[in-house]
Amino acid sequence: MVNEVKYSDVKDAKYGLGNFQQIRRMVLAVLIVVMFSALMFGQSTFPPDTPVHEAIEMVGVVLIFLGVIGRLWATLYIGGRKSSEVVTGGPYSITRNPLYVFSSVAAAGVGAQIGSITTMIGFAVMCGLAFHVVILREEKFLKEALGLPYQAFLAKVPRFFPDLSLYEEGDTGSFKPSLLLTTLLDGLVFLVALPAFELIDGAQQSGILPVLFRLP
Repeated sequence: MVNEVKYSDVKDAKYGLGNFQQIRRMVLAVLIVVMFSALMFGQSTFPPDTPVHEAIEMVGVVLIFLGVIGRLWATLYIGGRKSSEVVTGGPYSITRNPLYVFSSVAAAGVGAQIGSITTMIGFAVMCGLAFHVVILREEKFLKEALGLPYQAFLAKVPRFFPDLSLYEEGDTGSFKPSLLLTTLLDGLVFLVALPAFELIDGAQQSGILPVLFRLP
């Protein structure tokens, strides 16, 4: 569904939305730095190499890959159309903000890499709350940029938590491959958690890094 707007309005909308996208990247970068910094000095109450610890880490790996793939899926549909068209297909048919949802899923996976259920849930919640502020600002902007079609979208599709019963395939439009690559590169930061926490765990085991807290 496309909202009829002047070329100049679309250009202004893209410029304005670009500011929000920069904010989104900054929020994501800050969150990742905070998460890595916190986990450098933390350990799980479940000892390493125990079944529970390993199971939590493995769930985290799955969540990280799910988050990265989900972000690519969302970009495949939105692909530069967000400021000029109401995208309602694929992941956007079940949640208005799939990029933020899948980023929060990947953040949970990062938190799980110390084998802690608390950090897994905590990181997802922290990420979701941080993005909530950005989402509210984006919605206000898009209401003005896209008008009634976007209002209808707001009324039908949930803001964050997906409603799978609403799923519709839709179409991907003419997305830009460069945007898909940018999203992939952004998502690879989450994958860095896998070797990074192996190094952190080794440093803690050898006494190079102190363990300041333990979480279940």
